[in-house]
Amino acid sequence: MIDFKNSSIFKLKPIENDKAREDFHKFLIDGEHIFAAFKTIRDQVVFTNKRVIAANVQGITGSKVDYTSLPYSKIQAFSVETSGTFDLDSEIELYISELGKVRFEIRGSFDLVTFNRYISEYVLA
Repeated sequence: MIDFKNSSIFKLKPIENDKAREDFHKFLIDGEHIFAAFKTIRDQVVFTNKRVIAANVQGITGSKVDYTSLPYSKIQAFSVETSGTFDLDSEIELYISELGKVRFEIRGSFDLVTFNRYISEYVLA
């Protein structure tokens, strides 16, 4: 579960959408598709056209996984920060109604402008 009380920070690396956990596809509803996927060493986060889904792999074997779903309808505000000359990470902050803030730090090459357009379209709809 994402820890909203401690303003969780996810340090993520972009991956191809088809490299996302197969489990995510079991949770998608009709008309829902993944438009961005990220990973840590074991965990993954996907952004769909309906919500954000985070998979937190637990335990030594990794057979236990906690899935957290954040519908865009609950996002009150969001922020994106591009990478700079010395700070190569991009950042995304989502402010979730009645829960708090979650922050994603994206390492590596990532098209934040296109991502921002998608998030804007889905949150502001």
